[in-house]
Amino acid sequence: MAKTIQAIRGMNDCLPTESGKWQQVEAVIRQVVASYGYQEIRTPIVESTDLFKRSIGEVTDIVEKEMYTFEDRNGDSLTLRPEGTASAVRAGNEHGLIYNQQQRLWYMGPMFRHERPQKGRYRQFHQFGVETYGLESADIDAEVIQLSARLWKQFGIADAVTLQINSLGSNEARQNYKEALVAYLKQHEEKLDEDSLRRLESNPLRVLDSKNPDVQALVVDAPSLMEYLDDESKAHFELLCQLLDNAGIRYEVNPRLVRGLDYYNRTVFEWVTDSLGAQGTVCAGGRYDGLVEQLGGKPAPGVGFALGMERLVLLLDTLEKIEQEQPAADIYVTALGDDTRGYASRVAESLRDASSQLRVMLHCGGGNLKKQLKRADKVGASVALLIGSEEMAAEQVTLKPLRGNGEQASVALSELPEAINNVLSA
Repeated sequence: MAKTIQAIRGMNDCLPTESGKWQQVEAVIRQVVASYGYQEIRTPIVESTDLFKRSIGEVTDIVEKEMYTFEDRNGDSLTLRPEGTASAVRAGNEHGLIYNQQQRLWYMGPMFRHERPQKGRYRQFHQFGVETYGLESADIDAEVIQLSARLWKQFGIADAVTLQINSLGSNEARQNYKEALVAYLKQHEEKLDEDSLRRLESNPLRVLDSKNPDVQALVVDAPSLMEYLDDESKAHFELLCQLLDNAGIRYEVNPRLVRGLDYYNRTVFEWVTDSLGAQGTVCAGGRYDGLVEQLGGKPAPGVGFALGMERLVLLLDTLEKIEQEQPAADIYVTALGDDTRGYASRVAESLRDASSQLRVMLHCGGGNLKKQLKRADKVGASVALLIGSEEMAAEQVTLKPLRGNGEQASVALSELPEAINNVLSA
């Protein structure tokens, strides 16, 4: 007997019992982004490795430890995309979508990072994100935050998430702050863990993001980035806060909030929850005004966010805000005898013609009525249509409700859609 092949560690299957939840979540996302006038962009899963080194930063954990990188047959270094923003900017530059234009885009698809797999976090994971270009004022920052807030409202979890915001300022202001932060941290090097010591030389802002409790206690007394903001960044952040106040969106200013990717400037934000244990961040984003130019395009401002779909589905599941398992069919069409199969198929097709919303399953493989009704119950159908020789001769079906207290009845084909609707809506 051949050895059974299993999925690669961290590459998670989404089985039929789970895929219905994903479809519910995806449908809400598509409806919300459409209501804001955002358009979908789909980019390749494989990109040039240089794209992510130049955008994310060579000294980030993603580039140093987590990317799936390989050489193709031509000797080119390729990488499975670890995030969506860099690919969206690359596509925008390549196809002339960004320069001297305004764009509001969204994407959804698989990403890849070689992390330690855990609940809600996998090596192949799925990400939804929005990206906007060509808009410099804080009103677009506010809009993308409002869009994310509307998602929580639509999902019924607005009370379970908290918005944290901060400003990283201009590149010059951030550099001045880095110098002050490094000077402070060097006074306490003996309290820094190995990861923080490495970041101290390469990316000191990430020390503020450390999950080590000892390091967290140390950075409480570190200089605040807010004290080093340039005047334009201060005005930008003040306007953002004003717009969020006007929109009724509650937030916390977190001066220690930084993002793990190098390309962010000015606004950064995260939606966090205490309903998922250590995996508290549900959605994160901010402004990246220099990234378009950094990747070879002409200067253009940008702002967006991304969320992990696995984590969102897990949160909705935990809070019982998602339908657990949808039935495979609403209507189950039986065929009692070989001579009725053609008629049963015609009945099923006529119902699909009458309503694209009905899930109609036709029994295949024969068997007696008991076996067919058992199958109808297993797939979760609400109604079974019994079709034998008598029904076929009379151009009728016998309608049998499988849930509730409805009664079995003979129904003419012309009246069948209305009869089914009455049973389903009862």
